[in-house]
Amino acid sequence: MEIKVLLIGDIVGKPGRSAVKELLGDYVASNGIEFVIANGENAAQGSGITENLFKEIVSAGVDVVTSGDHTWRRKEVIPVLERDKRLLRPHNYPITCPGKGRRVFETPQGFRIGVVTVLGRVFMGGVDCPFKTVARAVEEMKVSTPMCIVEIHAEATSEKIAMGWRFAGEVSCLFGTHTHIPTADDRILPGGTAYITDLGMTGPYDSVIGRKKESVIFKFETTMHAPFDVATGDVRLCGAVVTLDTQTGKAVHFERVMLRAGQG
Repeated sequence: MEIKVLLIGDIVGKPGRSAVKELLGDYVASNGIEFVIANGENAAQGSGITENLFKEIVSAGVDVVTSGDHTWRRKEVIPVLERDKRLLRPHNYPITCPGKGRRVFETPQGFRIGVVTVLGRVFMGGVDCPFKTVARAVEEMKVSTPMCIVEIHAEATSEKIAMGWRFAGEVSCLFGTHTHIPTADDRILPGGTAYITDLGMTGPYDSVIGRKKESVIFKFETTMHAPFDVATGDVRLCGAVVTLDTQTGKAVHFERVMLRAGQG
């Protein structure tokens, strides 16, 4: 049997959240999507996530919300990480941090899917090795399921691609987030691992990676401080759909998704 999993790129601010609410339900219903994973670490005005915004995203139909380098930006999210298994923080943060970055979830049809999210280390600061962290997590999850999905929230494309090749044939899907730019390298690697370097963002594309263009250009041209407010134009939901064989855990189909909001 096969199931479809929708992966949604970084949800940026209110425009991104609105796109999820507007577009997700119909897309899931019309395409037979069984499970939805979304990165929500930019949901709160472009940086971090709060409990109310987490609830808003899962109410729209997202099953698992991942985070990244902005996990600790909003302290009110800490209790949510501790009590709600649907919110994951990077698994290679110190073990003493609240929450977890690796869990096995059950779909409505009773299939189990393992999900782990990690931070990259290139240009991202000090965390445990993402390669070793994922290796341990996958070994643990495969006790329960052959279907394992990995997110690497990272700046460097080389680090993401290296991660893809390292786990080719060992995981069902490995996808990148963080840079907000959708890449065109969606493919299935040898051994049945779906891979893409970055899903892109779910948010306003009339922008500089989600922020108002004028402020960012001013900062680049002058080096002076400018408030990086979230932009509002050309809002899109970006991500990918992976079709998995439930017995082997291998990806059998993988394709990018880009939906424009406000078209109905």
